[in-house]
Amino acid sequence: MPEVTIQIGGRGFDVSCQEGEETFLHSAAKMLDDEAQVLSDQIGRMPESRMLLMAGLMLADKAAGTEDKITALEAKLAEVEAELHTLRNMPRPEPERIEVAVVPPSVTDTLAELAARAEALASVIEERSAR
Repeated sequence: MPEVTIQIGGRGFDVSCQEGEETFLHSAAKMLDDEAQVLSDQIGRMPESRMLLMAGLMLADKAAGTEDKITALEAKLAEVEAELHTLRNMPRPEPERIEVAVVPPSVTDTLAELAARAEALASVIEERSAR
């Protein structure tokens, strides 16, 4: 079982851990040391047991806040998943019937004839105005 020396609040502690858990231990010790440093900056030097207790309580408070956030997010996720499930299981809407008017060929022919007449009249007017 490896033994690791960690630093918390400027003090060294020898701690044993399982093989391969050294990185996790150093990470946890860093978190505790950060809280101890805040205490040390605010209060100054204090007994080791009090420093560790206070730093541990500060971390526990942060962990509790994180757990509350996780609980709220899990509830929100469950709500959204339920809504998604409801939406996915809804029956498909009936397709809308859209009627498109069909223009009869006689109307198209009549419009083409009117356009030709209008162009002819425009040409006549242009010729007269040019004189």
